[in-house]
Amino acid sequence: MNTLRTSAAPSSGPATQGRRQALKIGALGGIGLAAPAVSVAQTTTLRFQSAWPAKTIFHEFAVDAARDIEQATGGRVKIQMLPAGSVVPPPQILEAVSSGTLDGGHSIPAFWFGRNTAFGLYGAGPNFGMDATQLLGWIEQGGGRQLYAETLAAAKLNVVTMLYGPIPCEPFGWFRKELKSVDDLKGLKYRTSGLSVDMMQAMGAVPVQLAPGDIVPSLERGVIDAAEFANITDDRLLGFPDVTKFYYLQSYHQANNVFDLTFHKPKFDALPDDVKRLIQVALDASSSRMTWKAMHRMADDLIAMQAKDGVKVMRTPQPILNAQLDAWTKVIATRSAENALFARTVESQKAWARKVVYLSELTTVAAGPAYRKFFG
Repeated sequence: MNTLRTSAAPSSGPATQGRRQALKIGALGGIGLAAPAVSVAQTTTLRFQSAWPAKTIFHEFAVDAARDIEQATGGRVKIQMLPAGSVVPPPQILEAVSSGTLDGGHSIPAFWFGRNTAFGLYGAGPNFGMDATQLLGWIEQGGGRQLYAETLAAAKLNVVTMLYGPIPCEPFGWFRKELKSVDDLKGLKYRTSGLSVDMMQAMGAVPVQLAPGDIVPSLERGVIDAAEFANITDDRLLGFPDVTKFYYLQSYHQANNVFDLTFHKPKFDALPDDVKRLIQVALDASSSRMTWKAMHRMADDLIAMQAKDGVKVMRTPQPILNAQLDAWTKVIATRSAENALFARTVESQKAWARKVVYLSELTTVAAGPAYRKFFG
């Protein structure tokens, strides 16, 4: 009679578990149920250059957008965002992207005014009462995106551009002396860019176009008499308070500016469709985050300019603002007669502004009385 023996239970250690898993997978494979293969997404690395010096908040916004795109795409798109001048001078970014010298660039549409005057309407121009958020609304919902694509095509550029990022109303700028009247602008050598050049010429000034890094040195040496750049924080970072103390806020020259993020078209077209959509989602998020960052940093820098730098901050006199609007009326008529695409863009913006600014004016309560009530 044989004796029945009970053997010890097999070891359940890691090695045994690994063997069991291997056997299980092998058995599944034998009946056509192999474990699914894990797909490793390809990473596309792109080299971009911004139009902004490295230390500016505008370049910081560009780097933020690149980071947001990398995060939104799960690392499938990585953008190396170089500062101004790393590969080409800022005025040459668009051509460099179109030719493929750069994979992309970060700037503003106003810089490309020389390629087609219609570019100037995406940030400069009469604005018809719109702020930058309302202009982006026109781009997304009012036909602006399609008109911008037409403008790129008319300029024969091999690029894909995404417009985003509502830029706060830009200051009128820095002057060597106080402004008393519109006559003080006559013959004034004033740095600006894009379509604003036309406006200042119509007001009797002598506009000068300079790259961002050249503005303060030119103002310091007397090459120019006055200048605007972009915003309170960058004006302070670039050293404007070191060369003049008269700073005028509020202006219609660039009251609703936005950023452009531009891709070399073959590079963009090669991206999967879901990645293209994620890039747009990332830029929508960047628009919000840059708005919050701008209000925080620019408010602090405005106070510091007055308290620490001795800058005399003033509102642009109303007669000058009125003269700006008169000048824009002339510019619109002249440029519309020359360029049918410019004229169509103006009419599209006017149709959008007529309803959305009307809505805002009737529904948004004035901030001034509430501010004065609590802060004096």
